[in-house]
Amino acid sequence: MSKIKIVFYLALAFIFYKGFVAFQNFEIGVDDRVADIEEKADFEKQGEVIGLMMYLGDPPELFEHLLTKNKSRCLEMKQIAEESSSAYYECARVNAVLKGRKIVSIINEIEVIE
Repeated sequence: MSKIKIVFYLALAFIFYKGFVAFQNFEIGVDDRVADIEEKADFEKQGEVIGLMMYLGDPPELFEHLLTKNKSRCLEMKQIAEESSSAYYECARVNAVLKGRKIVSIINEIEVIE
């Protein structure tokens, strides 16, 4: 009788484990799947994001922009870029037109992040 209980508990634990893994994979992968679908469908949306801006010229004009995950990652990337380039960089919270995981165009800067 005790062997049957052990097998039952192991089967129950396995079912809970599989349910947990399935739920976790669904939660983690949804953002990436949505971004892939939007990118393939040429779907553009407007949103507030944090981006690394690159300025060139005199007077400085926006030359390039890069979407970043958060403020700390943007500041890390800014430091690395400034060490290896003569361009001016800044991290900013901006309203932008997004396509997938890329910034298509900047509408306006909300604030510069220091």
